[in-house]
Amino acid sequence: MKLFKTALRTAAAAAILAGTGAAAIAQEVTLKMHQFLPAQANVPAQILDVWADKIEADSKGRIKIERYPSMQLGGKPPELIGQLEDGIADIVWTVAGYTPGRFPKAEVFELPFMMTNAEATSRAYWEYAEANMFDNEYSTFKPIALWVHGPGLIHSKNPVAAPADLNGVKLRAPTRVTNILFTDLGATPIGMPVPAVPEALSKGVIDATVIPWEVTAALKVSELVTNHTEFGNASLYTTNFIFAMNKDKYDALPDDLKAVIDANSGADVSAWAGKTMQAADEPAKKIAQDRGNNIVVLNDEQVAVWKEASKGVEAKWVAEMTDKGMDGAALLDQAKGLIAKYSN
Repeated sequence: MKLFKTALRTAAAAAILAGTGAAAIAQEVTLKMHQFLPAQANVPAQILDVWADKIEADSKGRIKIERYPSMQLGGKPPELIGQLEDGIADIVWTVAGYTPGRFPKAEVFELPFMMTNAEATSRAYWEYAEANMFDNEYSTFKPIALWVHGPGLIHSKNPVAAPADLNGVKLRAPTRVTNILFTDLGATPIGMPVPAVPEALSKGVIDATVIPWEVTAALKVSELVTNHTEFGNASLYTTNFIFAMNKDKYDALPDDLKAVIDANSGADVSAWAGKTMQAADEPAKKIAQDRGNNIVVLNDEQVAVWKEASKGVEAKWVAEMTDKGMDGAALLDQAKGLIAKYSN
């Protein structure tokens, strides 16, 4: 991780050096990077563009990465994995759960109250996926980084302090697991990609949404709702992200350029991305505070009520994995063990 951070700091200088002089090495490869958020949002600006700049610098200009935010190459967010596999895009960033049922093993990290912090959980996610998913669920592309966002919370038009407050609430949830969770808690979950949230809130299609603080700024959620429910030091849920490259495009690279991609992939990059994403929570939260919005911070006793109300989700997931021929209990134990390992 230290080496990666050091390299990030020197990326800009390397880029300048790469472009100077008549003998500068010509560009050899152009990669199209596609994702669903506006370019100014935190993940594109602070993670994806930083990564892409570093690839261009480390390759001394031989790799150019064209950036396509907000689905500019066409399609909808759930189509990103298919676009990657079909070669429409060479690199994508997406939510694993936007293709429900496609990546069941990854869902373990989205179970209620699993994650501790995004850095530790993201490192755990990479190691878990490397052991369990790279030769099956994630075998059709080259994973670059896998991470989760910071503590998940509820943003709502009316205050939410107890599970009973969700009864009948139309709530946007991002993935299959979170839809199960909020159904169990009494809400009426409505699935949609995150870019659709502002319009859905403004038109009354939904009454509440669950997203991390960091993306509320780009989506102006704090202007559309006035209540935000935090779970103390816990996280009600999180979401898995996939940042990956088309396998054929990677395989076609010369060995030295493969090495550039490899050096900027893996557990350290995943942990950095998760940490960076969570660090953007506080500035976005301040926007809500400055507006005078109501931030409900649950104490340990209140959180315990939510944990009790949501504990059936874990058992359901284990049973579903077992029905699919997987050892759901073992996968759950492994994920919990890895999170604990990296959280200490």
